[in-house]
Amino acid sequence: MTMITGIALQDKDESQDHSWKEALSSAVRDPKQLLDLLELTDQEYLDRVHLNNKFNLFVPLSYVKKMKKGDWDDPLLKQVLPLKDETVKTFGFVSDPVGDLSAEISTGVLKKYQGRVLIVTTGACAVHCRYCFRRHFPYANSMPDKGKWQQTLEVIREDTSISEVILSGGDPLMLPDDRLSSMCQDLAGIPHVKILRFHTRIPVFLPERITPNFLGWLSEIDAKVVMVVHANHANELDDNFKYLMKEVSSLGVMLLNQSVLLKNINDDAVTLSSLSERLFECDILPYYVHQLDKVQGAAHFEVSDRDMVDIQNKMRDGLSGYLVPKFVREVSGERSKHPLV
Repeated sequence: MTMITGIALQDKDESQDHSWKEALSSAVRDPKQLLDLLELTDQEYLDRVHLNNKFNLFVPLSYVKKMKKGDWDDPLLKQVLPLKDETVKTFGFVSDPVGDLSAEISTGVLKKYQGRVLIVTTGACAVHCRYCFRRHFPYANSMPDKGKWQQTLEVIREDTSISEVILSGGDPLMLPDDRLSSMCQDLAGIPHVKILRFHTRIPVFLPERITPNFLGWLSEIDAKVVMVVHANHANELDDNFKYLMKEVSSLGVMLLNQSVLLKNINDDAVTLSSLSERLFECDILPYYVHQLDKVQGAAHFEVSDRDMVDIQNKMRDGLSGYLVPKFVREVSGERSKHPLV
């Protein structure tokens, strides 16, 4: 038995695993059900809702509870509700805006930047964000499944320039503990791999997933661990989220946040400054604000570069420097994120 900040951790507790999977199974999949829960009935707005069978609505109830009832402009609702705007074909918006497929060096292993590789661990997410840059990604052909895992490890072993491995997806925390912990142990066992980085929205959308079992094996990884959460608005970060992130931080995990700049959701300095301040209360440093990746179906979220620069300058005027994230764009083929300022 291990102790973490007063919580006794058993080697394995099947009830914990069942709890978060049960929460996932009860997620809302029907736009009408979501709108009923939020008491939204205006026909003018209902006519804008789109049933997308290829990229359907999917949002856990724990996130729905953070939304304001009766408010069509709720910034959390706007991130997940499918609209007919997604069906508009927009010039310059494509299926692979950041060049993931051209960066694949092995099944599900992407190398874009010096010293780092990204592993597409799964295609599953706890939510379907409507602006997702991988909404068209061919996950079925691009994941290192169990049969190809040794091949993945060999690719990383052979390239001694790789010091950091990024676990992405989908969302890596959608994998069960035994599978994810085994992957991390294998990766940390490669001598030149010094850092494991998780990119996840799970703490925001499915807090039930951050169990004592998860914290237990996370604390035992023999490498520096970084967790980059993805929050776009301070309303996403309730007291339960704060508690869980402090538990993760107490393990020595570095916590960072990345956001996407989204029209009519967080595209002003006051909103993003409030997010930075709330993140800091949760032991998380603001890291990046990304310009929208131009994925087909998400053009209605786009904010101009000029407005983005103006927002960053206003944030610099009102916040300590460590609370001002870098405003960047990812450009396919470039060797680093491209700063907007």
